[in-house]
Amino acid sequence: MQNEQGGARLKFIAFIAVFAVILYVGYMYIPVAIDAYYFKDVMQNKVDLAVAQGYDGNWVRDQLAKSGPEYHVPAEAIITPSTKENRVVVRVQFIRPISFPGYTYNYEFDHTAQSTAFFNVR
Repeated sequence: MQNEQGGARLKFIAFIAVFAVILYVGYMYIPVAIDAYYFKDVMQNKVDLAVAQGYDGNWVRDQLAKSGPEYHVPAEAIITPSTKENRVVVRVQFIRPISFPGYTYNYEFDHTAQSTAFFNVR
């Protein structure tokens, strides 16, 4: 019985350490993922607006470049607009590093937004 003394305390400390690491990783990763989610929504809104208002892909690129800092998009992000079958398509690619102690994770964003068929003018 004496060999088991402190076993529960050690398990509790190990659990707290693992839980703290998970919380820290979430604290660092979740804001980056949320920014990416909202930027995808902005991309979709801009391509839909471009088709509805008759703007070209360059307008979409300019608008996304202007709104990029709000969503922490790096200035060196690659924004590629195009027109396909009377639709505006834009692809945005960038890498956003997330630094952890001893490790840097590169969050790779690569999303293509295409205007919906509802807005196509025929």
